Amino acid sequence: MKLGTTVKAISALAGLFFLVGGGWALLDPLSFYDQLATYPPYNLHLFHDVGAFQIGLGAALLLPLVMKDAALVGLTAVALGAALHAVSHIIDRDLGGRSTNPIALSGFAAIIVVGAILRARELQTRRSP
Repeated sequence: MKLGTTVKAISALAGLFFLVGGGWALLDPLSFYDQLATYPPYNLHLFHDVGAFQIGLGAALLLPLVMKDAALVGLTAVALGAALHAVSHIIDRDLGGRSTNPIALSGFAAIIVVGAILRARELQTRRSP
């Protein structure tokens, strides 16, 4: 199915919005809080998580502009969000949560990455003569 010009523009704008906002929340959470999300109390880890998931949402909107396979788009976008979520728990491991979170979330992200790689290989195999 081919995307129309208007749908592509909406996907691109919304995807960039989520990607930029998510990057800001993940990389400079205090600034993001001070400028946009002044709902006390400030919680560093919450903004790291919000950034990770917003980046995943942005990827889900942008990837269909360059990829045609829905399963590959979904797996790739979710893998990105899950991997950044794992990084968030690794960076913030001293702020609380369970001691197993970094390992468990990293393992879960790795499984999704493997799924994306397997799907990409399936598609490559189908295209090869």
